[in-house]
Amino acid sequence: MSEFWELSAVATADLVRGREASAVEVTRSALDRLGAVNPAINAVVMEMPEEAMAEAAGVDASIAAGDDPGPLAGVPVTIKVVADQMGHATTNGLRIQEDLIAEVDSPLVANLRKAGAVIIGRTNTPAFSLRWFTRNSLHGHTLNPRNSAITPGGSSGGAAAAVAAGIGAIAHGSDIAGSIRYPAYACGVHGLRPTLGRVPAMNATGGDRNIGGQLMAVSGPIARTIADLRVGFAAMAAEDLRDPWWTPAPLELPVGPKRAALCVAPEGWHVAPEVERAVRDAASRLEADGWEIEEVDCPPLREAAALQARLWLAEYRQGNIEAVAREDDPDASFVFAQMEARCPAPDLDEMMETLRRKATLTREWRMFLDRYGVLVCPVSSELPFPDLLDVESPEAFERVMEAQLVQIGLPFMSLPALTVSTGMVGETPVGVQLVADRYHEARLLRAGEVIERGGVPASPIDPR
Repeated sequence: MSEFWELSAVATADLVRGREASAVEVTRSALDRLGAVNPAINAVVMEMPEEAMAEAAGVDASIAAGDDPGPLAGVPVTIKVVADQMGHATTNGLRIQEDLIAEVDSPLVANLRKAGAVIIGRTNTPAFSLRWFTRNSLHGHTLNPRNSAITPGGSSGGAAAAVAAGIGAIAHGSDIAGSIRYPAYACGVHGLRPTLGRVPAMNATGGDRNIGGQLMAVSGPIARTIADLRVGFAAMAAEDLRDPWWTPAPLELPVGPKRAALCVAPEGWHVAPEVERAVRDAASRLEADGWEIEEVDCPPLREAAALQARLWLAEYRQGNIEAVAREDDPDASFVFAQMEARCPAPDLDEMMETLRRKATLTREWRMFLDRYGVLVCPVSSELPFPDLLDVESPEAFERVMEAQLVQIGLPFMSLPALTVSTGMVGETPVGVQLVADRYHEARLLRAGEVIERGGVPASPIDPR
């Protein structure tokens, strides 16, 4: 029989609700797994065993009283250190925020608790959550449990590494330019970037974000199975009016016909052969299930990526230039300098034009996705990068930015997207990205389930 920590979230909740296992037993198993493997990868940087056991006991007490413990009853989860969790620091990987203690839970943390989940730890992120790699001067360096020579991704690198190693069944991640989708890809798991307004977000410790973060940053689940993404997403997306962008749209909109567009190389993008094979393999899995696949060009991504970077950097210029200097993290300082060189500060007219083009490009993308339902495309043009590649040189940084075209461009239109792990190339994970129209996560999950069935079931792995 499997250990409790090996089980999916769905299987775990079924056992706990059915009283075949207690939430306390499940949590103890998860904490034992954390203690056994986390020292090798540094995915979880804040542990809370006493709190976790108390939460688990509360779930068991609820069941004993005949109450509904929630869809995630007793499921061990992790929270990225960018989200407020009462009693813990919202560090964002920064020494200057080491004492920024949250007095209330953020909406998504509160929603996970209401669903019966048990929080076992907080996961690492790069300083300022600014990279597709995970190292900072406060919490240290997170390694990929599948292959320590490659990045675990970022900025939710700790979240994806934890899930891949069996530290929790579901991890919270956040994504403004691929920070859920890319770590899932790099660690060989699945990750869902929801539509803007699906998962409520608000940090009382930090106040409201500037316009770039408001329009493009979202939170979502990372997990080893699509079924776990589905239940984790539903739990996170519960109403919380503290987020003015939260939208009461049904989670299960009509999924429509089995039709998808295939675009391997948007706008002449150079894509590695291994990546192209993975994307075409995913499309063939859909085709074998009766999907109609048409290979086409997708709407513009390069312009969207350039404008997204303008808004993204405006977010940091507004409040973080002084903070970058005070934090004095070598990686963050280098990356910020490269971004500054790429994106000169816009004037008011340029910002107004950026927001105008957002409407135009969003319309074009939504009409395209209404026609095809789902887009099948790469996550990145390369296999997961050698670890810390982006800070090797300005040239290496440019290579990374070019490879992440789709990661950067899609959030500009506030679209949902899903990374599905499809297998391995030697010791390196590979996968595919699916994109749908706003609020159509159900389409992504349906297609993701088909692709998942055609591959090797994801299991927790021991760090190599």
